[in-house]
Amino acid sequence: MIINCNGNLIDLNSPKVMGILNCTPDSFFDGGKYKNEIEILSQVEKMLSEGATFIDLGAYSSKPNAAFVSEAEETNRLLPIVDLLVKHFPDILLSIDTFRASVAEKAIQSGAVIINDISGGSLDQNMLPTVARLQVPYIMMHLKGTPQTMQNLTQYNNICKEMLYYFSEKVAQARQLGINDLIIDPGFGFAKTVEQNFEVLQKLELFNALNLPLLVGVSRKSMIYKTLDITPQESLNGTSILNTIALQKGAKILRVHDVKEAVQCIELVQKVS
Repeated sequence: MIINCNGNLIDLNSPKVMGILNCTPDSFFDGGKYKNEIEILSQVEKMLSEGATFIDLGAYSSKPNAAFVSEAEETNRLLPIVDLLVKHFPDILLSIDTFRASVAEKAIQSGAVIINDISGGSLDQNMLPTVARLQVPYIMMHLKGTPQTMQNLTQYNNICKEMLYYFSEKVAQARQLGINDLIIDPGFGFAKTVEQNFEVLQKLELFNALNLPLLVGVSRKSMIYKTLDITPQESLNGTSILNTIALQKGAKILRVHDVKEAVQCIELVQKVS
């Protein structure tokens, strides 16, 4: 499982860590935390030094009931930070968390190398053709509805079976367009109840049937803090436990707020694999 990031061949047979950089005022965990260049550069340097292979940059919060952000505002938030990071870290492998094709294209032109789309192309019909034209790795997540409506769309007869059908269709569309490097994200917390999140995690190995790298993002999410009756700030230990389970079931990328601990999970799991 190798992906090509602008000429850098990344072997995902050995799991990697993707550090999260939210440049939004309303992210559920770190909203508004990185407000100026010094804070942004310091956080990215920390994540890279702790072992992050990728940095995932988002400028539109996708938490449940997140406020709508216009395309212009998302672009204005995002591009200066892309330019800043590419300038200071020329070798950075920057992923862009967006469901808008135009935002994705501008970020790639500015030096980003991966598109991370929570909608798998469902929220912008131009996304898949754009990714195909740009020939960059594409992370497609499972989602029903939008961030504003998804928590009302948690009805499934068989959640994993329906998710596998969703991904099979999306992968077929992407392959038909000529997208080579695909990564699957089950979308923990998106159009799923806490119980459904745990069911997906319990059966995560089913998604290995797609024969594509699997990205897991459970970092400090509600499936942890609601279950344990704690806060997102207290959810690092729970995150590490669920990341360990995900690795044992085939996850190849851990998308996290806390890079050092995720790298340690990988190192320890590899010792017993």
